[in-house]
Amino acid sequence: MEKTQLNKAFNTGTFQIGASTLKQFLWYCTSVFFFKSGLIPFSNILVFALRLFGSKIGKEVRIKPGIHIKYPWKLTIDDYSWLADCYIENLDWVKIGKNCCISQQAMLMTGNHDYGKKNFDLMVKPITLEDGVWIGASSKVCPGITLYTHSVLSLGSVATKNLEAYGIYQGNPAQFIKERKIIS
Repeated sequence: MEKTQLNKAFNTGTFQIGASTLKQFLWYCTSVFFFKSGLIPFSNILVFALRLFGSKIGKEVRIKPGIHIKYPWKLTIDDYSWLADCYIENLDWVKIGKNCCISQQAMLMTGNHDYGKKNFDLMVKPITLEDGVWIGASSKVCPGITLYTHSVLSLGSVATKNLEAYGIYQGNPAQFIKERKIIS
C-alpha cells in the first residue's frame, strides 16, 4: 500500500496565480486592512478596491465587511448581487450572475487536493453562479460546480454536483427538495 508524502512543493499542475508578487502583496495588505478588519463598512469603497485589483463588477453590487476573496483578478460579479461575509477561495474563476445572494459564512472553493495521489496534488476548477442564485448561510460550493439560474443552496448545505435551475437543495451532499416558485 502506498502512503501519502506531503511536501511543501506539491504538484500544482497548470495552476497559475495570474498576478505579480507585488500585486499579490498589495492585495494581501488591502484585504487584511480594508476587507477582513471591517474598518471600511461602505460597500462602494470595497467594490472600488476590488475593481482596482481586477475584479469585473457590475452596478449596484453590495459587498459586506469581513469577506475573504483570495484573488480578485479571478472574480466576476454581475449587477445587483449581494455578498455577505463569505469566503471565496478562488484559485480558479468564480463567476457570479445578476441578483445573486451569497449569505454569511458561505464558502466557495475552487481548489482541492487529489487524495488519490501520493503527493496530494492540487486540483482547481471554476465555479459559476447563474442569475438569481442564493447561497444560504454556512453553505459550501465545491470546485467545478455550476448553480443554474435561480437555484437555492439552503442553510449549511454542501453542493457537490450542479444544481438545476429553480431547484431548492438541502443537506450534505445537497439533494433536491422542491422547486423554487417566485411570486410578485
